[in-house]
Amino acid sequence: MQTIDLNCDMGESFGAWKMGDDSALMDHVTSVNIACGFHAGDPTTIRNAITTAIQKNVAIGAHPGYPDLLGFGRRNMSIPHKEVYDLILYQVAALKGICESLGTRLHHVKPHGALYNQAAKSRELSGAIAKAVKDIDSSLIFYGGAGTCLITEAAKLDLATASEVFADRTYQSDGSLTPRQHPNAMISDTEVAIEQAMRMVRSHEVIALDGHTIPVKAETICIHGDGPNALEFASALRTAFETNGIKVKSL
Repeated sequence: MQTIDLNCDMGESFGAWKMGDDSALMDHVTSVNIACGFHAGDPTTIRNAITTAIQKNVAIGAHPGYPDLLGFGRRNMSIPHKEVYDLILYQVAALKGICESLGTRLHHVKPHGALYNQAAKSRELSGAIAKAVKDIDSSLIFYGGAGTCLITEAAKLDLATASEVFADRTYQSDGSLTPRQHPNAMISDTEVAIEQAMRMVRSHEVIALDGHTIPVKAETICIHGDGPNALEFASALRTAFETNGIKVKSL
């Protein structure tokens, strides 16, 4: 039977500011990427997200980003690679430690936002991120964009990888995600998201905004927990996969 992991970025509330419905989303996804406090999240939010993930039996991942609370980690930064290594080491170690204090283990790491997008095109940046992950725990699975430097550089370090595609984002002809400032960067129609996700899983391809067909390897599909349609997307995607004989399970 064909299988797919359905992952979601969450734990992105901060203090009195609430983002997304983490608990409800965990009823539909199979792995979660929890913000580590640099782009979003705080100690209590992190602990609560991990506790809920344990209760709902979903795989727990760290979601490290740039130190950019005001920009939600979505603004490009130019940081020396050694400092990026330290940023990842710090954030992933925090998530790993909290997981262990609650009697569970960290399953994977997925970079966030601008860090993810910049690293996707940079061997050096991806290598710094992947080395930090390996130095913390070489058994962690490294989530990264299908066909990007994130995957190739992690594989060079013998990390297990998960090639990620997106149900709620559009693609450019070079295989990169459409920048968020573009009016058509996000997919808001549930049926369109389902059609794109099914094509990526079944046919290993996605249609770019300009009509080009791009080959992709889909091992895990992301839904952004901060999206207005996140819960609807997650529920509909899981139902569509299972109805079509595709088992939804964590890696």
